[in-house]
Amino acid sequence: MSYLDVNHVSYSFGGRQILDDVTFKLEKGEHIGLVGANGEGKSTFFNLITDHLVPDEGQILWPGKIRVGYLDQMSTLQDGQTIREVLKAAFRDDIEAEQEMLRLYDEMGTASPEAMDKMLQQVGEIQSRLEHSGYYALDSRIEEFANGLGLGEVGLDRDVADLSGGQRNKTLLAKLLLQDPDILLLDEPTNYLDVEHIHWLTRFLQEYEKAFVLISHDVSFLNDVANVIYHLEDCKLTRYTGNYDQFRSLYEIRKAQLEAAYERQQQEVARLEDFIARNKARVATTGMARSRQRKLDKMELIEKPAEKPKPHFRFEPARTPGRYLAEAEDLVLGYDSPLTRPVSFRLERNRKVAVKGVNGLGKTTLLKTLLGLLPPYSGKMTSGDYLEPGYFEQEERERNEKTALDDVWDAYPGLSNAQVRGALAGVGLTTEHIETKVCVLSGGEAAKVRLCKIMLSPVNWLVLDEPTNHLDVEAKAELKKALQEFKGSILLVSHEPEFYEDWVDEVWNIEDWTTKIV
Repeated sequence: MSYLDVNHVSYSFGGRQILDDVTFKLEKGEHIGLVGANGEGKSTFFNLITDHLVPDEGQILWPGKIRVGYLDQMSTLQDGQTIREVLKAAFRDDIEAEQEMLRLYDEMGTASPEAMDKMLQQVGEIQSRLEHSGYYALDSRIEEFANGLGLGEVGLDRDVADLSGGQRNKTLLAKLLLQDPDILLLDEPTNYLDVEHIHWLTRFLQEYEKAFVLISHDVSFLNDVANVIYHLEDCKLTRYTGNYDQFRSLYEIRKAQLEAAYERQQQEVARLEDFIARNKARVATTGMARSRQRKLDKMELIEKPAEKPKPHFRFEPARTPGRYLAEAEDLVLGYDSPLTRPVSFRLERNRKVAVKGVNGLGKTTLLKTLLGLLPPYSGKMTSGDYLEPGYFEQEERERNEKTALDDVWDAYPGLSNAQVRGALAGVGLTTEHIETKVCVLSGGEAAKVRLCKIMLSPVNWLVLDEPTNHLDVEAKAELKKALQEFKGSILLVSHEPEFYEDWVDEVWNIEDWTTKIV
């Protein structure tokens, strides 16, 4: 059974072609990974199939009565609700059905025999639906999903206004999964999830009997959950059967075959053109020259595979700082309430440290406290001498209406237009990206802009809060290489052990510091 048919869809925005004659089919039971480099149009494709955008050409066909659940990168929560209330809203249709059933029961006391029979039939249908949907186990299902994604320790009666970005993301994801739609559309679902919660989501999706399409740059996650890969490149979608590793293997083979076919054809074109040039003026051979020309005119030329701009990252080292970058004595992290017990430590120069732990325990708070952006809740924190930090935040604090060019240029007004463009091109952004507002860029493209700004100043201490969120596979690999080669100190928050575990000197688990039950 086909859940979704996308037929010959094209879409452009701001003069840029994003999708060109794209065809896509989603069958029942398919677990699809939608992959491609940052900015290729994956989120745009989701917006098209969910009617948030209208295609320039082509058709998008959904069969009737298909329930679609969509979690995008920009989903939000309404403050004033508790986590439990948000999750319970996933059962809104069932709650309304139960209320209708109770209303029918109330009316049965005065109903005629004919009306009574009709009411009993309606009640039976509602009862059957509620039993089938698991409505009567609502509270236990909410607890199961909340605990699976790490919301249990946060407290289900917590106002969502008090949640961190990662906790809000988990709440939205839990609500969507509880809705049990026929099709799940997930855009970067593992962003801000901790390792153990990624494992829970992996098991959930492996056992999901319906269909889903997910956008992700997490290779191990894709390998575990996807059985079909659609690759978006150069405005085209190509289908591959298998997981991500199988896709990469087939993709490299196809790419090599295309490059070889292109080279063979170019040699044939050159040979024909040379023969025509040498023989078209001679009476004895002009017929053969015309024959070669007709052959050349009929030839369907193979396009040379386009070379994508490859991102390169390099962080310029500043002067050597003092021996210790930060010294903490009985330091307690927190805002209105403490997040940790008192801890003491010294962060020595040239050390590369990763910070891990479930969301909401204070990883971002730790970074901001060490940088002096937040005061300690209690205790003492002393900064070292001659520090030149480069700080990468998870997300922009405010909507950035500047173009990427202006954003970097405003930070470095002494640079020329060409220098700023060159720096942005160096991290893998095209001219179109450079001249686009940052708020319109994909998450990965916006992250590259922020990394570019750090790269333009000498630094001796990189403080990076989830820098790999949204970055595509190639950009992650290049960032990892740059961090390995950086001669200064690094303090990194990450939920991807495979990104850091083979090059950091030590790992701090903030779960060892917390006062909460984990």
